[in-house]
This record gives sequence, structure tokens and C-alpha cells, in this order.
Amino acid sequence: MTESGASEAPPYAGLNPDSILTAVESTGLCCDGRLLALNSYENRVYQVGIEDKAPVVVKFYRPNRWSDAAILEEHAFSQELADHEIPVVPPLRLGGNTLHHAEGFRLAVFPRRGGRMPDLDQGDNRLWIGRYLGRLHAVGAVRPFRERATFSVSDRGHGSLETILNCGYLPISLARTFESVALDVLQRIEQSWQRGGGYTPIRLHGDCHLGNILWTDHGPHIVDLDDAVSGPAMQDLWMLLSGDRSEMQAQILDILEGYEEFFAFDPVQLHLLEALRSLRMLYHAAWLARRWHDPAFPLAFPWFAESRYWEEQILALREQMALLDEPPLQI
Repeated sequence: MTESGASEAPPYAGLNPDSILTAVESTGLCCDGRLLALNSYENRVYQVGIEDKAPVVVKFYRPNRWSDAAILEEHAFSQELADHEIPVVPPLRLGGNTLHHAEGFRLAVFPRRGGRMPDLDQGDNRLWIGRYLGRLHAVGAVRPFRERATFSVSDRGHGSLETILNCGYLPISLARTFESVALDVLQRIEQSWQRGGGYTPIRLHGDCHLGNILWTDHGPHIVDLDDAVSGPAMQDLWMLLSGDRSEMQAQILDILEGYEEFFAFDPVQLHLLEALRSLRMLYHAAWLARRWHDPAFPLAFPWFAESRYWEEQILALREQMALLDEPPLQI
């Protein structure tokens, strides 16, 4: 996995309506001219109208992020899940390929699938999504990734902190405090990892937040495996939990009841819950720093360059320190 640097040209400077439609037609599809930008920052994603057929969703991959081999491994994983009748949305195979090169970009074409954000306040829905993720992880455990990243505290935690400290957007007046608090959090994360470690990494969705789960009357389906990694099963579960400790306790019990119908969950991984939440906070700030040269980011996240954002991050990390000191949820 490689990342584009802040000194590079904007990554999508050459992407415009004409180049988008030309790229899509290079796959063999015939566009009808309709084009709608969808909400995505890491990649660029569009709904494209196709003559005499349903519209498709086209993803233009961020340059220099994944190798072709890593993208194809993601595609193969999503197709493997679909072959096991797990409701994901794999890319279409057009002209024998799922990954295409055109107009200087790499792209994949997906069928359009609608849905709404899941309501996990209902216990039955939590059971349902638990069964779904249990099935997904049962397939994910069959074989390892070869080309994609492995989740680690070193990369998500220490690597993110290094990026933040060197990015130039953290105010000098707050830098020492931020570093001190982040190092204290990282120490607790590493302790949590020692208590919850020893797990066997499996292939994961990697970014299983509610926005990547679409719900219909027939149940959930998952989209966007762009962040698929190898790692602990808990990485695909913790983002489904919200509220105070008692609420999360009830939620995890329902989710795991459904999950364990298909795949065994090692309860020692509950030690990782707040550690994973803390790592995501650091990783998100570092992600914004790495992407700030992309013009879409200052427009979408203008508060990132303000002192208030970093003050709030320091406060949130201090709150995480307290949570990391608490005992894990119980099952």
C-alpha cells in the first residue's frame, strides 16, 4: 500500500464529465449522458446512466493508494463472498475484467444497489447484522490476503501520530500537549492489545460503519470493501456499537448471538474495542492531513485547519484514556 504525498498534484485534476464518460465507455458500456457524483472522498464515485439499462456505479480509485494486485484481491474477496450468497456488491466483470484502466485512472463498475441506513436500535436487526458478519468472517477466515494490508497498532497508531506531528496543520501551541496525550493513549492501546492479542487475523471488510451497510426490506447488504484488510474480527464489530456502556453491552450481546451461529468469536477481543476506537481517531486525523492537497478535503473538512479541532481531539483522546482503563464488555 502506498500513499500520495502532499507535494503531488491534485489526484483527480484530469477527471471531468467527458473523461468520466469516456472511461466508462472504454469498458464496453454505452452511456446515456446522465452523471451524478456520489458522496465519496477517498475515491471518486459516480452514478452513470447506461442506454437501455439500469444505471451503474463507477469508482475511480485514488492514484497511488493500492497496487493493481491489491485492488484485484479486494474484487476477488467480494466475489467470493457473493458466491457464498453473502449480500455484498462485487464489481461487474466487463470484457473479462473487473479493474479497468482509462483516461489515466483505474476504475471499477458496480451494479447500483439502493437501501437505507440500518436501524440497530432494534434487537432483531442487531441479530440479523450479527449473522451477516459471522458469515462474512467465516469466509474471510478460509484463506489470508496476500496483497492487502494487515491491521497493526504500529501503522494505525504510531504511524498516524508521526504523520500528524509532521503535517504542519497541528498548531505549534498544541503540539506538545497533543503528542503527550496521544503517547499516553498509545501506551494504553498497546496494553489492551497485549490483553486481547493472540488472535488469528482474518480477512475483514475493514471499515464496517453504518454508512457502508444498506438496509432493504430483504435485510442488509454491504458496500465498499475498499478498506478490506487482515486483522481482528472486532474491527468489523465495534463501529456498530454506540451509546453508554450499558447500551453497548446490550448491543454486543445481540450482535454476537447472531454472529456465533456462523463463526466463533473469541471474547478476549473485547479488550480491543476502545483501543480500536482510539486508533480510528488518530488514523482519521492523519488521513485528513495526508489528503489535504486534494481540493475536495478543505471544502469538506474546513475545521481541520482550525485550533478548535485539535483542542477537541485532545479532549476526546483524554476521554479515551479513561475508557481504555475500564474493564471490557462481558458476554
